Order: sequence, then C-alpha cells, then structure tokens
Amino acid sequence: MRRALVACITMATSAAPLGVFLVSRRMTLMGDAASHAILPGAALAFIISGVSLWPMTIGGLVAGLLMAVVAGVVTRITSLREDASFTAAYLTSLAIGVMIISIKGSTVDLLHVLFGNVLAVDNDSLKLINSITTVSLLTLAIIYRPLIMECFDSGFLKVQQGRGAIYHHLFLILVVLNLVASFQALGTLMAVGIMVLPAIATKFWTKSIDNAIGLSMLFGVVASITGLLLSYHYNLPSGPAIVLTASAWYLVSIFLGLSGGILIRFFPRKHFH
Repeated sequence: MRRALVACITMATSAAPLGVFLVSRRMTLMGDAASHAILPGAALAFIISGVSLWPMTIGGLVAGLLMAVVAGVVTRITSLREDASFTAAYLTSLAIGVMIISIKGSTVDLLHVLFGNVLAVDNDSLKLINSITTVSLLTLAIIYRPLIMECFDSGFLKVQQGRGAIYHHLFLILVVLNLVASFQALGTLMAVGIMVLPAIATKFWTKSIDNAIGLSMLFGVVASITGLLLSYHYNLPSGPAIVLTASAWYLVSIFLGLSGGILIRFFPRKHFH
C-alpha cells in the first residue's frame, strides 16, 4: 500500500499537467489512443519474458511512439483529420494486443495487462515511475512557454522560429512516457484516466492554464489517495477505484464548478453596481 500510494501520487503529479494540455488542445482522444497503442508492444514482451518490468516498458514505449509517428504521418500526407487517424491507430493497436495475449496467454494475463495491479508495484517499478516523473516535469518546465504558444496558435511558432513541430513531438513523447509509467500500475485501460479526468474537472473551476495545472495535480493526488483508501477498506480493485474517484469529482465539478458549472450557470451570483 505504501509503494502503491507513492506510485499513484507520483503518476498524478506528472501526468495531470499533460492532461491539461491535451484537454486545451482537444486531443484527449490522442491520450486514449496512446494508452492503447502501448498494448501490442507490452503484450509481445509479456509473452516472451512474462511479467518483467524492462521488457514490457521498452515494448510499450516503442509501440506507443510508433503509433504516434504513424498517426502523425498519416495526418500530414493525407486529408484525414488527426482525431480520425488516432482513432484508427487506437482500435488497431487494441485489437492486436488483445489478440496476441488471447492466443498465447490466458484470461488472467489479459486482465493483468489491461487493468494492471497497483498493489503489485515493486521497488523497481517505483524507481521507473519516479524517473519518468522527474524527466517529464523537467522537460515540461523547459518547453512550457513554447508549448502554450503552440497550443493556442501553432502557426505563430512556425512563422517565428519554425520549431512548432519539435515542441509538439516532445509533448507527444512525454504523453507516451507517462502512459507507459502508469501502465505498470493501472494497465492500458485505466492509465489515461489519471491523466485526463483531473484535467477535465479543472475546466469547471478555472480558465487559467497555470491554475489548471496546479488544480489538476491536486485533484489527481486526492483521487489517488481516496481511491486507494476505498480499495483497502472495502476490498475493491485499486485501479478502477482510483479512476472512479476521479470520475466522481468530475461529476461534482460539473454541478458545483465556479467556472461554467451547472449551478453557476442557472443560479448566477448577484452583482452589485
């Protein structure tokens, strides 16, 4: 439980800021696609070497980056929109991964890869998650301002510096890295939840990117702690408990959020003139 707690807090701290940019750029589907794209690589490594940290990590990372590159190339050289190319890659990757495990493994193996087991995080996995978090936060701090500019006006960087594509690809690499780290604990189906749900909830509380990043990290950490406590006291699966806790806060934010929540929209506060 202690290792699971540290892993979840670390993952929330690293992944939630990336989720804010995915939501702001309307690329949440890309996060979902990337989380499933790592499945074929992880599945192949799982069949070859079993539940082994580094082979599954490397396999998932290669598969995720390959999907991002292929989807990006398809978008650039055809008339297909980015969301459509990522959807095609996501469905194909998920089917291939499930097929590999189903043919060579068992139902238990499939459930382990798809849903993970955060309580099975060992010291090596924890070191990997912490290392990816450190690299991710440092890289995000370095490219923060260009990423905001590329996020809201991608043409500006192309005209001024011609580096917009570099920051975009660095951002995609960070997303895949964080999903690979989350995959170790939450599986491919749950990994994107801790990245995107806290970020979506912040849309109902603030319009500032800076505030949204801080709030998303807070929401993710609280959801992780609450989900683990619920799983411990009520004998629930930990990964789904964490994601469902984040989903519950998202629903609360829809109604009570101070920036576009239903309550504020229908019962606005009185203004004194």
